[in-house]
Amino acid sequence: MNAESLDGRLLFAIPKKGRLHEKCLELLAGADIQFRRHHRLDVCLVKNHPMALVFLPASDIPSFVGKGNVDLGITGHDVILEAKMEEHVTEVLQLNFGKCALQVQVPEAGSVKSVEDLAGKRVVTSFEVLAGEYFGKIDDSRNLMGEDRTKIEYVSGSVEAACALGLADGIVDLVESGDTMRAAGLHAISTILQTEAVLIKANSPKRQEHVSLINLITSRIAGVIAAGRYVVCEYNIPREKLRAASAVTPGRRAPTISPLEDENWLAVSAMVEKGRVALVMDELVRIGAEDVLIFNLDNCRV
Repeated sequence: MNAESLDGRLLFAIPKKGRLHEKCLELLAGADIQFRRHHRLDVCLVKNHPMALVFLPASDIPSFVGKGNVDLGITGHDVILEAKMEEHVTEVLQLNFGKCALQVQVPEAGSVKSVEDLAGKRVVTSFEVLAGEYFGKIDDSRNLMGEDRTKIEYVSGSVEAACALGLADGIVDLVESGDTMRAAGLHAISTILQTEAVLIKANSPKRQEHVSLINLITSRIAGVIAAGRYVVCEYNIPREKLRAASAVTPGRRAPTISPLEDENWLAVSAMVEKGRVALVMDELVRIGAEDVLIFNLDNCRV
């Protein structure tokens, strides 16, 4: 692998480890981006497209994309804000994984019950920028000055242990299920933001010749994401009950309706959100639908 082998190739940054890495690999496979990553190498060539994957720490990806060093990247929405790169990158797609909340957490048995109670005290976090901005506004609203303002201290990991070790009165950290925080005796008193993985590109791309490939990859990834969110619901319905059934399964634009040999019946096909499948099937049966079938999608373009 050398610099010449990357000439003319679109560069796509992927988190090299952590909570987003495995999901990103699944996404690349679903989009038919074929590659083989050699052990210990953080750059690999894609076999079926003129592009290369660059495996980077998720925290570095917004800067690499925003400065035009790479063309596309996947990282967390929170990481973009923490890197102060929101003015330099465009969030092209929300990827529907890596969802969590950046929260203020304090000891459940402690005296701090609100963020106003925490103002002026010690807060430990891996998100100095976001925590600083958040508590800066609270400090301003309470007219706290100098040494009376909230002290934000950075740690790179195991943030949830800071309170038990006497290092902090509260923390700011990402929370997914909340199990880790509860195990540490902490609970949330405020949510700073909701975040998830996003596909990003530079606001001012340096390589215009890659625009068409960027659009193609974006379309493929969007198809994989949509396929994960939707299923196809097919059923037969008496003609006089079509309006009621169509209201339950409107589809993304409109349901597909086909006549059956029995002119009193129609076949209907529509995309339905996965999370609503059971409710939709119950309602269709209640209306009078029969032969209700659900089909998973491997991929799609919507």
